[in-house]
Amino acid sequence: METEINQNIDSIESQSDIFQKCLKKANDWREAGIDPYGSRYDDAERVALVRTQYIPDSTEPQKKKIAGRVMAFRIMGKSIFADLKDSTGRMQLYANKNTLGENFDHFSRIDIGDIIGAEGYLFITKTGELTLKVHEFRMLSKAMKTLPEKWHGLTDIEARYRQRYVDLIVNDEAKDTLTKRILIVREVRKYLENIGFLEVETPMLQVLAGGAAAKPFKTYHEALSCPMYLRIAPELFLKRLLVGGFEKVFELNRNFRNEGLSRRHNPEFTMLEIYQAYGDCRTMMELIQGLITTVAQNVIGTLKIQKSDGTIIDLTPPWTIAPYTDLVKSKGGDDWFDITPAERKSRAEKLGLKFDPKAADFEVTNEVYEKLIEPTLINPTFVTRLPAALVPLAKKCDDNPNFVDVFELEINGQEIAPAYSELNDPVEQRKRFESQLNGSVASGDHELCEGKIDEDFLNALEYGMPPAGGMGVGIDRLAMLLTGADSIRDVILFPHMRPKSNK
Repeated sequence: METEINQNIDSIESQSDIFQKCLKKANDWREAGIDPYGSRYDDAERVALVRTQYIPDSTEPQKKKIAGRVMAFRIMGKSIFADLKDSTGRMQLYANKNTLGENFDHFSRIDIGDIIGAEGYLFITKTGELTLKVHEFRMLSKAMKTLPEKWHGLTDIEARYRQRYVDLIVNDEAKDTLTKRILIVREVRKYLENIGFLEVETPMLQVLAGGAAAKPFKTYHEALSCPMYLRIAPELFLKRLLVGGFEKVFELNRNFRNEGLSRRHNPEFTMLEIYQAYGDCRTMMELIQGLITTVAQNVIGTLKIQKSDGTIIDLTPPWTIAPYTDLVKSKGGDDWFDITPAERKSRAEKLGLKFDPKAADFEVTNEVYEKLIEPTLINPTFVTRLPAALVPLAKKCDDNPNFVDVFELEINGQEIAPAYSELNDPVEQRKRFESQLNGSVASGDHELCEGKIDEDFLNALEYGMPPAGGMGVGIDRLAMLLTGADSIRDVILFPHMRPKSNK
C-alpha cells in the first residue's frame, strides 16, 4: 500500500521539534560516513537542458547527472519517487532498492528541502513523465527546516518579503518576476551602450545632498571629520562630467531617500540617469521611447502589457504628448489659469482635494494634476511644459518663462521618467538654488538643504556646460510596469521592512 511522506510544516509540531529531528538525521548521516553538507558536485547539467537533450526513440542508455532541491518525496514500498528542482525546472527521480542496494535506506531518509546530486538513466514512466532512475546520489546540503506548502494570504505576503529566500524556493511566479527584473536591467545597459553611451560611477556618499528635493539619510565620515549624506540623486555629478567633456553618459545605481514606504516607494531604490550633450528633452523623448519598447520586446516579448486587473497597457509608438496645462484644464476648467489663486484653491477643494493652509498656488495646481489626472494616464504619455516652480534645474521655455522645457513620462498612472532640457546658465542656476533654499527654509524643511548650496557645481557650470538633455528612469517602477507587478516590493529582491521588534 502506498505511503506518502508529507514533510510540510505540521500545525502541531513546532519548528524546534522539526529542527531536532533534522539534526538527528544529519548526525545519522555522519555516523554512516556521509557528509550531510557535501563538497562540490561537478558536471551536473541543468534540468531544462536534460529535457531538451532527451531522445525519445533512442535505444542507447541516456545517462545524466543533475543537482537541486528536493520538492516532493513519496515512498512506495521498495521504490521512491521524488521531485528535484534546480534554477531551470523540475525533474522526477525514481529510486528502487534493487538498484541502490544499501544506499536505498540512506536515500529514504531524505527530506523535502534537502539539496542532493543524482546520477542515473532517463526513462519515461507509464504516465508519460520523463524521469531519472537514480543509480548514485550524494547529499549536498541537509535542510533543517521544512518548506511551507503554500504562501498566500495577507500575513504570508509579509513573510514572503521578510524571507525572500524561502519565497524564491516555493514561489515560481515570484522568481520569474525577479528574474525578469534582472534581465530588464541587463537590456537597459545593452541598449544604451549600443547607441554610444558610457556607464559611469559617481559618489554615493556626498558632502551635500543635491540634485533633488528630498530628505537624505545622514552619516558621519570619521577620517574627514565631517557629516555626509547618502545621495538622493547623482544629477549634479553627472553634469560635472558633461563640463569635463563626456558627451553621452549614464549611471545605473542606488539612490536613498529618508522618506515613507508605499506600494510605489522604497527608501533605497535603483535609478537610471542619462545625460546627452547637445541634446534636449525631445532628444530624451526619442531615447526613452526606443529604450522601453526595445527592452519590453526583448524581455517580455510584447508591447502590450496586461495588468493584474486585466487592463492592457499599450506601449506601441508613437506615444502621446500632452501639455501639463491642457491636462489641468481638463479637470479644473478651461479658465483655471485665468482665475485667482483663492478661486483655484476653492475649486480644487470642490473637486475633493485637501490642502495645507500654507500651500503655494503652484502646489494647488499640481495637486489637481497628481491626484486627479496622473492616475488616469495608463498608456505612455509625455506630459510637457511644467510650471518652472516645480523643476528648478531645467531650462525655461523660450515662449513663456513661467514654464520649463521638460516632460514627465507617465505610464500606468505613475511617473516613469522625467526629462529636462538642462539648465546650463550658472547665474540663473544660482538664482534657482537660492529660491529653492529660501522656499525650504520658509516652509520649515531645513533638512532638505541644510542651508547650503553646491558651490562646486556652480563653479563647474562657470567653466561652461554644453546644452544637454537629461533624464531619470525609475528602474523599480519600470520593472513593475513590464512585469505587471502590483507592488514595488515584488520587483526588489530584499525590500525594506519594519523590524518585527518595532511593530
